[in-house]
Amino acid sequence: MPMSTWAVLGVYLTFALIELLRTRLFAKPGQTRDDAVVEVASTVILLALTQPAIVLATDWLLDHWLPQYRGALTDLNIVAAVLLFLVFDDMAQYWWHRASHSTAWLYNLHRAHHNAGYMSVRLVYRNNLLYYAMMPAIWFSGVLVYLGLGWVYAGYVVVKQTVIIAAHSDAAWDRPLYRIKALSPLMWLVERTISTPATHHAHHGQHATDPGTHYKGNYGNLLFFWDVLFGSARITRRYPESYGVENLPHAGFGQQLLWPLVPENKGEPVTAPRD
Repeated sequence: MPMSTWAVLGVYLTFALIELLRTRLFAKPGQTRDDAVVEVASTVILLALTQPAIVLATDWLLDHWLPQYRGALTDLNIVAAVLLFLVFDDMAQYWWHRASHSTAWLYNLHRAHHNAGYMSVRLVYRNNLLYYAMMPAIWFSGVLVYLGLGWVYAGYVVVKQTVIIAAHSDAAWDRPLYRIKALSPLMWLVERTISTPATHHAHHGQHATDPGTHYKGNYGNLLFFWDVLFGSARITRRYPESYGVENLPHAGFGQQLLWPLVPENKGEPVTAPRD
């Protein structure tokens, strides 16, 4: 297993331990048996099957079609290389995420991520099993690795996953920093640059009338800057009163994981995304 994977696992387990000690990692408010099934299945399949399969498939396809370009960008300047990942991975994921909240078909693939009534590191990789398989950003990253930028991706993915894991955890690192007036200018910059617990928790809020909720925006993963740039940002430094989906019928674990193979409840079709 690559060192970058071990590093991401270490970050994940660190936040999981913090939640275990402070916020009941395995006993979140309102959780159900379905939540555990969806979280374990989607996380294990993504990390053990989907992501490795995409990397291998991309490598095989490009080696078959464009063998002359293997390693073509190996000597690229590191700044330019990072910018390529920020555009073709992080910005691409921003638009995929945003599309998933404006298109009914895609929202059915993404709904599992929002179905939980709590925030936690447990949600980081919680999605329909097809959601990540179809995500353009993962395929684009595979292309950049094939072109010789694997050495940059190893560090980039650790930074990105650290921000994402921290943003989902209910042990919010930004909350105490907002109380320190001397840090206000720094936090103003930070919260407009990367995803923070406050901005991302707002995206998971349940009710649009809640001042701490903004599920029609705050789509950024590593960079919140994309939300600022493309007009989907709301920064309040508040946290939602409740989490989950609004105005949609119940979805069991089968529908959350395997839609459209397991369709929505009969008589209760999901005909439009939540936002």
